[in-house]
Amino acid sequence: MKYLYLCLDIGSFLIPFLFSFHPKLQFYKKWKSFFIANAIVMGFFIPWDIIFTSKGFWGFNESYISGLYLFKLPIEEWLFFICIPYACMFTHYSLLHFFPKVSISKKASHLFYVILQCVLIAVLLYFYDRWYTAVSFSFAILTLAIAFNFKRNLLDSFYFTFLVILIPFFIINGILTGSGLDNPIVWYNNTENINVRLFTIPVEDIIYAFGMLLSTLIIMDYLEKKKKIENIVV
Repeated sequence: MKYLYLCLDIGSFLIPFLFSFHPKLQFYKKWKSFFIANAIVMGFFIPWDIIFTSKGFWGFNESYISGLYLFKLPIEEWLFFICIPYACMFTHYSLLHFFPKVSISKKASHLFYVILQCVLIAVLLYFYDRWYTAVSFSFAILTLAIAFNFKRNLLDSFYFTFLVILIPFFIINGILTGSGLDNPIVWYNNTENINVRLFTIPVEDIIYAFGMLLSTLIIMDYLEKKKKIENIVV
């Protein structure tokens, strides 16, 4: 059990990595865009993680990690920010490949955006004094607004793919937060969140994932389109 977190990282990454070379998917051709986008997003999320860990807003169970640290974060946590986004971006583009017309209507998208933003803002205003809630909801609100105003088509399809991504998310994150274990791999200080959980998962984790993945996708989509334009010009 000592390396359980590491096994979860590798397990979530391995199958998407192997299928990245599938002739119909060829996700490896998007590696440059993904790793640039991933590095930019990590530039925000890693310092956030380091600060919250140092403040005791969350932490890691020594029984399930290797004991290797970088800037006081377990190496498994660093890998999490590479392996999980990789698996999710692979899933997003794979679903679009097999279901290219899947997206919600413009009217439904607009309505869903308004409802989602109202809920996020209302929760943020009510729980503004809880750090995990405040930062994760603020980031999601900002990212969602950017996507709606500048990447509307991308957002329309992401609503669908995120629902699919939530299936493995609940499995992986469920284990991380204690499902089937005596103690959670990642623990939370509930005074810094709203203390509402879906199974063992704090609701903030879902909003956290939504903001992280959508921001990665926005940057990745921009880089992919830029690459296509450059190839046409050449």
